Amino acid sequence: MSSHAAPEPSGRPKRVRVHHLAEAKARGEKITMLTAYDAVTATIFDAAGIDVLLVGDSIGNVMHGHATTLPVTVDDMIPAARAVARAARRALVVVDLPFGSYEAGPEQALATAVRVMKETGAAGVKLEGGRRSAAQIRALTDAGIPVVGHLGYTPQSENALGGPRVQGRGDDAAATLTEDAVAVQDAGAFAVVLEMVPVDVAARVTEVVHIPTIGIGAGPSTDGQVLVWTDMAGMTDWSPRFARRYAELGRVLRQAAEDYAEEVRSGAFPDAGTSFER
Repeated sequence: MSSHAAPEPSGRPKRVRVHHLAEAKARGEKITMLTAYDAVTATIFDAAGIDVLLVGDSIGNVMHGHATTLPVTVDDMIPAARAVARAARRALVVVDLPFGSYEAGPEQALATAVRVMKETGAAGVKLEGGRRSAAQIRALTDAGIPVVGHLGYTPQSENALGGPRVQGRGDDAAATLTEDAVAVQDAGAFAVVLEMVPVDVAARVTEVVHIPTIGIGAGPSTDGQVLVWTDMAGMTDWSPRFARRYAELGRVLRQAAEDYAEEVRSGAFPDAGTSFER
């Protein structure tokens, strides 16, 4: 039996694979990516036709209440990634390697990635850094593990970068970012995330590299876009400038909780229709 998914009538594959993203770039079709951290949201986003579900280390901020992604561990990532991978029927599932799990070198990166792949059922991993991470990316891809790179503002390095600041401004910085993208590509990555990068720099990188670029705060010229799902859905009162809120689910959920509490206190819930008789 062929391992390649047959295309749906719309032209979209029944199961998104790495080569489908390359084909989308070649055709000029945009790639969609959202974060997911559990089976419920993964099921919803998968049914919505999102191409890639990223189990991001943003789980630290979004789900665990940390101020940064730095405290996140591999043990934090694996249960979330396992749940998302189990729920996804079509989307490609990619898992972040958290801070401290790959920086020591290729051997550490490979051990971490092998554990993630074996214990979660995900289709690939993502790690931050350009030339400094090229050896790690090469070790993973040589072992048959698909890798997504991450350049621009890299949250795991936010202390060195001075916080969430736009990267790639100025000719030298733009050239460095482009060189890093080429290094990530040459090391074998199948895609690269560009975060908080000037529009013209992201466009240039997208033109130079043959792998898909996925933007977040990088303008419209990248081959695809990714957002943290809670920012996209308006789950909190704040969201970053580069995010568009497509709903206000936080307000809806709060109202639902208030209505539930009021009915419990008043005795309106449960009623005869939600109770059982002998």
